[in-house]
Amino acid sequence: MLEQEVKELIIEVLQLEDITAADIDSNAPLFVEGLGLDSIDALELGVALQKRYGISLSADSEDTRRHFASVSALAALIETHRKK
Repeated sequence: MLEQEVKELIIEVLQLEDITAADIDSNAPLFVEGLGLDSIDALELGVALQKRYGISLSADSEDTRRHFASVSALAALIETHRKK
């Protein structure tokens, strides 16, 4: 399942050793509340998404903020990108 893959990518890229994929709520916010990621984490995750899925994101784009809202939003972005 794509959401599971995204969760594993987040854990791997950000080296979240104390968290498993099952601990991450697909609909919870990734930043501030929820997983509590910061802007550096977003940058690292953006690079990983580009390497793995070929997705380019603009750092200051409102769309990017929306895509990074949750695991399910990232999964939807990847799914859309795959269909192109």
